[in-house]
Amino acid sequence: MVKFVVCLSNTGYEASLDVRRLYVHLPDDDAKRVGLVRVIDESGEDYLYPRDMFEEVSVSDAGAEALKRAS
Repeated sequence: MVKFVVCLSNTGYEASLDVRRLYVHLPDDDAKRVGLVRVIDESGEDYLYPRDMFEEVSVSDAGAEALKRAS
């Protein structure tokens, strides 16, 4: 299942992240242990960002499929 996060702040990462935008969250246990989250950002690549810049978002399976197609 694809998970999503919404960007709450882009301070210091203005070129890479848009506030209020949904991003695909990729599981990364090592990043989680040190307070980071791995997301696919505006470049289309996955990068690590501070966890407190994001909030997890619950999306139905149908919604997730629609968001994946729109990406």
